[in-house]
Amino acid sequence: MSLVLTVDGPRWRAHLEDVAAANPGLVPVAKGNGYGFGLGRLARRAEWLRERGHDVPALAVGTYEELDQVATRWSGDLLVLTPWRPWVALPGPSFSRRLIHTVSRLEDLRALLAADPRARIVVEHVTSMQRHGMSARELWEAGDLLRKHPGARVEGLALHLPLAAGGHYSEVTRLITDAIGADVADLSTVWVSHLTGRELARLRTEYGDFAVHPRIGTDLWLGDRGALTVTATVLDVHPIARGEHFGYRGRSAPKDGHLLVVSGGTAHGIGLEAPTGEHSLKARAATIARGGLDAAGFVRSPYSIDGKQRLFAEPPHMQASMLFLPAGAHVPAVGDPIDVRVRYTATAFDRVEITD
Repeated sequence: MSLVLTVDGPRWRAHLEDVAAANPGLVPVAKGNGYGFGLGRLARRAEWLRERGHDVPALAVGTYEELDQVATRWSGDLLVLTPWRPWVALPGPSFSRRLIHTVSRLEDLRALLAADPRARIVVEHVTSMQRHGMSARELWEAGDLLRKHPGARVEGLALHLPLAAGGHYSEVTRLITDAIGADVADLSTVWVSHLTGRELARLRTEYGDFAVHPRIGTDLWLGDRGALTVTATVLDVHPIARGEHFGYRGRSAPKDGHLLVVSGGTAHGIGLEAPTGEHSLKARAATIARGGLDAAGFVRSPYSIDGKQRLFAEPPHMQASMLFLPAGAHVPAVGDPIDVRVRYTATAFDRVEITD
């Protein structure tokens, strides 16, 4: 009676190995809810990839708070993607020598070197993403500062690129040139996100003296959606007549049919929606259509029955949702599983079951 993610184990593992083989120097990203799998499971799977002989030098987490969940399950280096800030306490000695900080501001670099003169760091250069990173001028100052702290270990240059369609290669080469010109200690390694396979291959060819570490999350863990199935359970079924009231808000049924109570609610992330990044005419039309349904009191749910997404009867509850099935539709029985389409990075599953 839960929201369950079922994983075709052999197919999923084969996909992970394919990605690792195609991306030497792979840095798996395990952050947030662990892409639906959980951080600990992803850390163990990254360790498994390395045991299988793949070139996986480090594991990346999103925040310092996530380190404890992965540090005992992964034996290699740990990269924190969120740049260090002076109010972040440095972790204890248990894995501090494995830890690589991302530094994106000069004032933070000064503070980190004062707190830990032997810190391992990657220097982040600002990209067209405009989220974190130093400018070209700041890189020069960072180089001067690091030359005064020879105990620090500069592990390379970090570049976080946009997801937008179109190539980023020319931007990457410009940014690398900035870093080389700034002479920021040892920048012979590039830690980069969101380059295509072709761009990564070209980067390795044209910058043969550099090690390239692609940081990959979604395409690694969720790249083969056919290996993943999400199901909920039908908890209750009630016939309902047109005009009959139901639910927390006392709504009335628009026509004869059935109410289905199914597992999965707001505590799981069901019904919670992030702003869309789509700007196409098709996406805008879909938004307008959803707005019309909202205005009429109907909202399409992520639950599917007979291949058709069904409507919420009312907004999801904390751990369950109510669906409306019109008369004539197939009515599943209590205990039946039904398919659910979810955003994995925003969903908390009750169970993750990986088949052998």
